[in-house]
Amino acid sequence: MNETARRLLGETLGTMLLLAVVIGSGIMAERLSGGNVAVALLANTLATVGGLYVLIEVFAPVSGAHFNPAVSLVMATRGELAWALVVPYVACQLLGGMLGAWLSHLMFELPVLQWSTKLRTGSGQWVAEVVATFGLLLVILRAPQARVAAMVAAYIGAAYWFTASTSFANPAAVFGRMFSDSFAGIAPASAPGFVVAELVGAAVAVGVHALLSARTRDAPATDGRVPTTDESVGARRTA
Repeated sequence: MNETARRLLGETLGTMLLLAVVIGSGIMAERLSGGNVAVALLANTLATVGGLYVLIEVFAPVSGAHFNPAVSLVMATRGELAWALVVPYVACQLLGGMLGAWLSHLMFELPVLQWSTKLRTGSGQWVAEVVATFGLLLVILRAPQARVAAMVAAYIGAAYWFTASTSFANPAAVFGRMFSDSFAGIAPASAPGFVVAELVGAAVAVGVHALLSARTRDAPATDGRVPTTDESVGARRTA
């Protein structure tokens, strides 16, 4: 298998397993929580945090562990992913999201083919997705290499609770969740607003990261300086 095929397989499998974790844990949580939505969300959160951490650690050396079109676009703008790979990456992420939903349905003996009827719309939801994706990309861009997986997982776990949208922060996750009429689903009619908000959040994160990384002319580096994020983690990704 050549390098490109290996990367694309990694993105497909990683995104599929991520959506299986998110949707599958939502189905299990809803069944076991006795109608208590807070308990169901807590269980969904814990499973997602653990699963996301492991999947990033496993697939980062293979594809960069993007699992997210917004991340792939940002990495391409930074020269860390070839533009020729952006469309194949996004296609594999979307495919993986859909397959993850179907895999969850198979595991829980639900109809494989279904559409979500769960409406998620309104200005509060859209602002929440801007915030969720902004925070996610800022963490990815600025986290030290050894802490990326833990910090991303921790942020998403927190954002499940402090954002009104429960932090999708990922167009591939939006796409995959459309195929599941379950606790974690999103109705197709609600998906475009989420995707637009996520792309806006990613763009804002890039701008803020650039501002935080800029040096003033009168502040030359010294032997004891703190390295910029680009210097300390810029080479960490394989994609």
